Amino acid sequence: MLRLRAICPFSWRMFQFRPFSFEPLISQMTKSTDEEQIFDLIEKNKAILTEEQVGCAFSMLWQFQRQKISLLKNVEYIREHPQFLTLQDLATTKMEFMNDTTLVNVLYITQQFGIKAHDPLIEALVTEAWRRLERSLSVLMVNISSLISQRFQEQLVNKTELLFDTIDPSQVNTARRIVQFLRNIKYSYYPLLERCNQVFLSNMNHLDLDFISKILSLYHSLQFYNFQFFLMAKKRLTEMIPLFDHPANFVKLLVALGPLAGPQEKDRLKSTILLMSEELTSQQALAVMEAMEEMESRNSHLIKKIASILCKHLDNYKPVELLRITQTLIFLHFQSKDFFVKLRELLISYLKVSVVPSEIALLVCALSMLPSPHLDEARISQIEAVLPQCDLSDLNDFATSVLRCIQYDHTYLDSTPGKQLKLLQKLDYHGRQRLQKCNDLNLLWKEVKSLKGDWFAHSLLEETVVTLQRLMDEINYMNIAGIASFISRSNYLSTSLLDRIASVVVQQIEKIHPFAILGVILPFCALNYDPPQRDEFFGTCIQHLNSHLSKLDPIMLVFLGSSLATIEYFPENLLKAIFNIKFLAKLDSQLELLCSSLNMKVQFRLMELNRAVCLECPEYQIPWFHERFCQQYNKDTGSMNGAQQQIYKMLAEVLGGINFVKASVLTPYYYTIGFECILDKRKNPLPYGSHNLTLGKLPKIHSESNTQIAGSRLPPGAEKIALEFLDSRAFCRNTPHLKGKSAMKKRHLEILGYHVIQIPHFEWNSMALSTKGARMDYLRERIFGAGKSDRCFY
Repeated sequence: MLRLRAICPFSWRMFQFRPFSFEPLISQMTKSTDEEQIFDLIEKNKAILTEEQVGCAFSMLWQFQRQKISLLKNVEYIREHPQFLTLQDLATTKMEFMNDTTLVNVLYITQQFGIKAHDPLIEALVTEAWRRLERSLSVLMVNISSLISQRFQEQLVNKTELLFDTIDPSQVNTARRIVQFLRNIKYSYYPLLERCNQVFLSNMNHLDLDFISKILSLYHSLQFYNFQFFLMAKKRLTEMIPLFDHPANFVKLLVALGPLAGPQEKDRLKSTILLMSEELTSQQALAVMEAMEEMESRNSHLIKKIASILCKHLDNYKPVELLRITQTLIFLHFQSKDFFVKLRELLISYLKVSVVPSEIALLVCALSMLPSPHLDEARISQIEAVLPQCDLSDLNDFATSVLRCIQYDHTYLDSTPGKQLKLLQKLDYHGRQRLQKCNDLNLLWKEVKSLKGDWFAHSLLEETVVTLQRLMDEINYMNIAGIASFISRSNYLSTSLLDRIASVVVQQIEKIHPFAILGVILPFCALNYDPPQRDEFFGTCIQHLNSHLSKLDPIMLVFLGSSLATIEYFPENLLKAIFNIKFLAKLDSQLELLCSSLNMKVQFRLMELNRAVCLECPEYQIPWFHERFCQQYNKDTGSMNGAQQQIYKMLAEVLGGINFVKASVLTPYYYTIGFECILDKRKNPLPYGSHNLTLGKLPKIHSESNTQIAGSRLPPGAEKIALEFLDSRAFCRNTPHLKGKSAMKKRHLEILGYHVIQIPHFEWNSMALSTKGARMDYLRERIFGAGKSDRCFY
């Protein structure tokens, strides 16, 4: 590390003493067996101790303390020892000459010994750290990232941003260390990430495999997806394929390039790694298997080969690695009774001796994923013993595992052990207790943000929302996008939380990065909720986006456009940015980098946006170009579920026969509606013609040609009626409030000329409609209007 020193007075002193004392004294310290020997060395040599020796003394003292059983008592003894005070004074005078690692180590150890923040030594160490920021900022950031408070982290980030322009653009390692710091503190600060990314892009031709692999891993951890970097990295890595013939390097190349590669490159990678498979180490085999999961590989020969290597080394893996192996093999549909028996025995052996809650949770999770999952009484007791120490993530893992075991026992053993049900009740209790005691939104968010699954949704979601409401004054520009995304994922409509989010956006929009706007608006669009200041809120978001459209990746623009269309917002600048040949070509190149499921999701969102613009904004004259995509997507309509079959038969009776109703109708612009019928101007049903229907199977798809409006070929005064059965997915989780997608579909069907009747599941399955007669009357009233329930047909 380069830094200026006052050379003259100090270099002579260092030259004078180090040859006589440096090596022997360090050696004596490291050979000491207790702290008294260290204190004795400090007392005898305090006049000549160097900064390295001071740092070594701190390290040895802390090493001894970590070996003690009664840590608190020993820490207090050390802190009050006269020679420890001498060591503190020496650290204050020597810190200017300490390297970054020693400085950070001394800062960490003094904090562990309970030295207060206002102590002169702590203040001097922090001041020295700040002084060094302008020459070796990134090194220091990485070294102290785990030791400092959130407020200090934010100060470091702000300081880095101010100094970034002074960094040499060719110094890629400086940019890498900044990204590593952000990963360490789990903070996706987009302005810094973007600037670091530009450094990587401008130096891509000089980046090697190790560097690119590291950046891809850091970006993945931070959930920062820059497709320009991915495209250039893919090109650079593809060029490297012929350069590596050693397993260590080729495995690293496979892990980095595999998820980005096209079909041909993937085949080359897989065929080459198969030839190298006999030379793979245990860690390389695990890396290859996880890369195959990322690549969505179904190469059974390669899977079996790598699995055989994993099996050979199974005893050498740590518990967390065994969980990763289990998850990956289950995802890849690997089947081997002998392998899973050995894996189960190993997991149980680890579980029997484990005392760490998070480790017990992951071991139980792995066991529950194996065939025939079961928890015996000993394991249940072990789980119960650590519950008070568990965070929400551990509790969620336990609950998910227990539910898997209960499902297996109920399905295959025809029993549900009472101890497992009692364990679930205890998990509920500890989860609620942890939420009720939480008084810090950021700490809560760290535990809640990754939670998912049935247990959380049914047992803790409502309590989590209550806790978020209690702490919502702490929502700010830094955490707003994450909390908003959580609300949209949970499908839980909390108007007070959404109103608070809207208020923060309006007040702090300049501090919110454009990348975060999608997450912010998502719950309002998905849950179909308008805050009190609707126009100001959405207008502020759209205005903020307009000045940054060129910075956003095409995929994000597609999601933004389709989300805003859900709530009838069609920003002209955004639509112009999306619906042009250059943009669509760029989007196609990015779709190649995505897994198949995400690729399809993006294409479907673009189709939805295209459809919405054509129907709701014809003045923009944007053409409908998803005809072929929709034809392929709608090839298989599946079969009717029980409720649909029931409604179909009743509709046939209500309308006068099976030829008066169509099922699974494909409308213009490719909406599928559950049922369709036609009424003339006197509200009498009109027949379609002959039907051939086997119950449980849908009839041949009925579709209007191209984009023709429904009713354009009907008799004068007649209307088409679309009947939609809405299951629970169409509504918010906690209230019968129609979500955005279902509301948009109704709006579009009405534009297409339909009279839309939506049948909510909670009405259809209510006590009031518990008989066939009541349901028949309900359908008659919904179709024909009040007083028509006794209608006869001739």
